[in-house]
Amino acid sequence: MERIVLHVDLDQFIVAVELLRRPELRGRPVLVGGVGDPTRRGVVAGASYEAREHGVRSGTPLRTAAARCPDAVFLPLDRDAYLAVSAEFIDVLRSGGGIVVEAGWDEAFMLLDTDDAWQSALLVQAAVRERTGLACSVGIGDNELRAKLASGFAKPAGVFRLDTRNWWEVVGERPPEALWGIGRKTATYLSEFGISTVRELAGADPAALAARFGPNTGPWLVALARGYDPTPVTDEPYQARSHGREETFERNLVDPDEVRANIARLAHRVAADLAAGDEVARRVVVKVRHAPFSTHTHGRGLESPTREPEAIEAAALLALSAFDLDRPIRLLGVRAEIR
Repeated sequence: MERIVLHVDLDQFIVAVELLRRPELRGRPVLVGGVGDPTRRGVVAGASYEAREHGVRSGTPLRTAAARCPDAVFLPLDRDAYLAVSAEFIDVLRSGGGIVVEAGWDEAFMLLDTDDAWQSALLVQAAVRERTGLACSVGIGDNELRAKLASGFAKPAGVFRLDTRNWWEVVGERPPEALWGIGRKTATYLSEFGISTVRELAGADPAALAARFGPNTGPWLVALARGYDPTPVTDEPYQARSHGREETFERNLVDPDEVRANIARLAHRVAADLAAGDEVARRVVVKVRHAPFSTHTHGRGLESPTREPEAIEAAALLALSAFDLDRPIRLLGVRAEIR
């Protein structure tokens, strides 16, 4: 008997849900986002594998996606449908025993004691497909980090195991950004130290990186490259770190009063989300995207944790005051940070 961590990741989740309702679209490039109209502003929320072959990913502006993939079928976002399927997905995992930790709409970690890790992963895959009709990739690891990376190697709809035995073989010569938690910007900074692979990062001097990245982050990067992850898999209820609302406008906003009114409206929607989850905010962040496409954020801490709409609105408007409202604005967002 061994203790393992599984990372179960639904493949092309948003698109897959839509294909259950529209099976005639299977095999075609499908893009989901906004109201499903590429002539209007919005970004891609989900892309089929066929669409990804054209360089379209989540976050790609719809107009750009249409130019790269003119034969794509565009569908509107249906948040309620995805939430319903996500809830069923988590129910399936919980019915299989072990500890389940939600990591988002379409992914979760499982802590299992098993005599056959591979067979356990295959049973999870079969149960998810039977109950939801969706395919999933399953990563097997000895901690969350390795399980998460393993599911990426398992795509699409496969199983992959990554642990101490094959860690260096699989990731040693890969770039640092292949690791969960390291982005392109951090990788660029690491290149200043002559670090271009995971193996080189693992052998770096933690003190030297601490001087560049800070006393916590520097050593953490080295530990990450060695496959170390102390995150416990517990059955505590999943809690989002924040609640946010944002909107892309069909026409650029040029009136500062109109900008403030929209920020206030979004702030009240965020407050309603907090109330629905019986949560309180500790900090409020406002996001502004100026035309054509420069995006910036500013945040303000709250004097005390709250979900009161007026307090959320006041903090959002205070954060907004840090922006230049004389430039046209195409997107506004408000996010309440919980932890």
